[in-house]
Amino acid sequence: MEYLTNYWWLILIIISLLILIFRFFNNLKKRNSIKEFINDNAIIIDVRSESEFNSGHIKNSINIPLKDLMYNIKDLNKEDKYITVCAMGMRAESARKFFYKKGYKVVNGGSWSDLKELNINQ
Repeated sequence: MEYLTNYWWLILIIISLLILIFRFFNNLKKRNSIKEFINDNAIIIDVRSESEFNSGHIKNSINIPLKDLMYNIKDLNKEDKYITVCAMGMRAESARKFFYKKGYKVVNGGSWSDLKELNINQ
């Protein structure tokens, strides 16, 4: 026990490193899922407002504002794969959960501008 009190800072560093490693691999897994969906011709659903979408978006993405998603989901095929995006990723995560509960294959792409940087518009 004395060892723990004398070297608390070392334990804190080890725990911090483990958290960073976990986050790194979690982000890597997420990016691989997104790339897999892109390679499978996933449809990008941008859940920002119409005005946000008109100020910039990914080519060929579909704008369905989050508030309208429940009314438009019937027009989407459950056999397709979807990537949800928004400005920061929070609304995209809400949309992902909504899609997932309805039985759709979906991943959260996060910010549309970050996803655009993956050069998905070959």
